[in-house]
Amino acid sequence: ETPFERNAVLSQRYDCNIWLKREDLQAVRSYKIRGAFNKIVGLSKEETQNGVVCASAGNHAQGVAYSCKQLGIKGTIFMPETTPRQKITQVNFFGQNMVTVIAKGDTFDDAQEAAVAFCKEQNAVFVHPFDDEHVIQGQATVGLEIWKAKEEEVDIMITPVGGGGLSAGLSLVWSVLSPQTELIGIEPEGAAAMKAAWEAGEVVELEEINNFTDGAAVKKVGEIPFKIIRENLKEILTVPEGLICETLLKLYNESAIVAEPAGCLSIAALEQLRDRIKGKNVVCVVSGGNNDISRMEDIKERALLYAGLKHYFIVSFPQRAGALKEFVTDVLGPTDSIVHFGYTKKNSRNRGPALVGLELASPNDLKPLMERMEEKGFFGEYINEKEELFRFLV
Repeated sequence: ETPFERNAVLSQRYDCNIWLKREDLQAVRSYKIRGAFNKIVGLSKEETQNGVVCASAGNHAQGVAYSCKQLGIKGTIFMPETTPRQKITQVNFFGQNMVTVIAKGDTFDDAQEAAVAFCKEQNAVFVHPFDDEHVIQGQATVGLEIWKAKEEEVDIMITPVGGGGLSAGLSLVWSVLSPQTELIGIEPEGAAAMKAAWEAGEVVELEEINNFTDGAAVKKVGEIPFKIIRENLKEILTVPEGLICETLLKLYNESAIVAEPAGCLSIAALEQLRDRIKGKNVVCVVSGGNNDISRMEDIKERALLYAGLKHYFIVSFPQRAGALKEFVTDVLGPTDSIVHFGYTKKNSRNRGPALVGLELASPNDLKPLMERMEEKGFFGEYINEKEELFRFLV
């Protein structure tokens, strides 16, 4: 059972009562253990004699590994070859001698295809991360714990949505126990598979997704969760990846909560729900805290770009002594900071390009900065809006 606590910082910011269900403090740092354990513990001895199998790049794998160790059942876990070493190490730690990890393919889909084929060969049971009734029942215990721990009636409950297992389980419980509570699902903007299914009226597969919010990034949601969510959730909203990063950093700095990107989804959505939640009792599910510390620089970068505080330019420098000094003193404002500078002098040219990254104190500082660059003859090209060039250079 994980903590259910009121967050003073968020409550003050949004002028309401914000309660957090802290699944980031779960045994494997995410709610996924609930569904995995419930599925595996319900299998017969005959069903488990050849072990269980799953495919996952992270949280589900850890839940299955932990369950296998606790129940004494052999498990085989397929993970993409691109999975960070830290996640594989954690799976081995939780599973110990009961689990074998097999790296296969470049993507989750490759790993899942290999896992399903292995199941057929070995006559083993496949533990799906979300499209399974027993897994959904396990995730539903999050909702039961909230119901038991709540001190007041809940007006709105906000939950992250990936494949749909957690939000389906929560909605099954709360649609019965508290049908007046608004249930809202949140997806990352770059992987809104449930919203696409919601609008189409059936499960559809996205051609391409942004994998940044990896704990909630799927191309295709589950058939079983979709039917439940379609009936019980009020709506599905999306939040941009940059806002997720900004929220993750604020949670850490303001509340000492270490969440993963998917774990921040419900809190990131509070801004667009500000008017609706004022004065109400709101529950946000923090679904996980498996965040690799090596990602923090990328997360900070994305947050600053989203907030309009970090900008990259190709600056055209006159190749003469004092040009850089002129740029710093006459072009940059008093609170503008250089965070990146790349330049190589070309002796045969009058001007030379430099890639310059600047961090501003306010997004309102951008326009006057660009005007000064134009006026002083330094402006070359603004990179932030040129996606392919930006990704190549930065």
